[in-house]
Amino acid sequence: MAVTAQMVKELREKTGAGMMDCKKALTETDGDMEKAIDFLREKGIAKAANKADRIAAEGLTSILTEGNDAVILEVNSETDFVAKNEGFQTLVKELAAHLIKNKPATVEEATAQTMENGAIVADHINAAIAKIGEKLSLRRFAVVSKTDNDAFGAYLHMGGRISVLSVLEGSTDADAAKDISMHIAALRPKYVSRDQVSQEEVERERQVLTTQALNEGKPENIVAKMVEGRLGKYFEDVCVLDQTFVKNPDQKVRQFVESKGATLREFVRYEVGEGIEKREDNFAEEVMNQVNKQ
Repeated sequence: MAVTAQMVKELREKTGAGMMDCKKALTETDGDMEKAIDFLREKGIAKAANKADRIAAEGLTSILTEGNDAVILEVNSETDFVAKNEGFQTLVKELAAHLIKNKPATVEEATAQTMENGAIVADHINAAIAKIGEKLSLRRFAVVSKTDNDAFGAYLHMGGRISVLSVLEGSTDADAAKDISMHIAALRPKYVSRDQVSQEEVERERQVLTTQALNEGKPENIVAKMVEGRLGKYFEDVCVLDQTFVKNPDQKVRQFVESKGATLREFVRYEVGEGIEKREDNFAEEVMNQVNKQ
């Protein structure tokens, strides 16, 4: 029986296995869908589909630099235990190498590309899922470029729980750039400077601070001045150049950057699982669910 693209698509949707694995399974079973599913299960390849609804909030962030290009990425797993698995760490390195070479614009574009080994990225991840036994996913990445006159600051904290990639323009001092990235890892700024904060965000903060001051019973004639003072503190919280430098509390990050004759162009800070709502597993409930399925 001829194996059609529609059959391969259907089997892939049912099992989560890779395209070539699905085609092989259908060929081996003469197009019998149920037998093909069993074939994939027996090979351990269909494991991936059973994990589609699980939350992958652990994993690793990582950075790879090659010349004037760098990539920072986050790959998620379900447990911290798997994040320490050699196979998982190899997957992260393989994905980083692919991303820095091919420079896709989105995760969707990346997962549809072909790797050097001939496998589609999504299929390569699914193969790792089947082997490792947990849901894994390429969550996000950023490819960054610089010139010969600039420096990358690449910093990994706690073995990859947090990664920061910064670009220092006008200086090739990689150590200084790394110091800035270490600062960013610790203090979690959102922006480089005040001009990156949208007017809408500033006005929203101003309104909040105004209401706070009025609720504190402050006289209306001094509230506006108080609010502008408190806005300065807000900018110190969210803008890295306004922050006190962690390695030298006597200077701001802006002063440190200027002492190097440089400009901080941009930074990317990833922390594993940030923004993902982790499900609290109820062991008793899980056992009962399994009992009820039998």
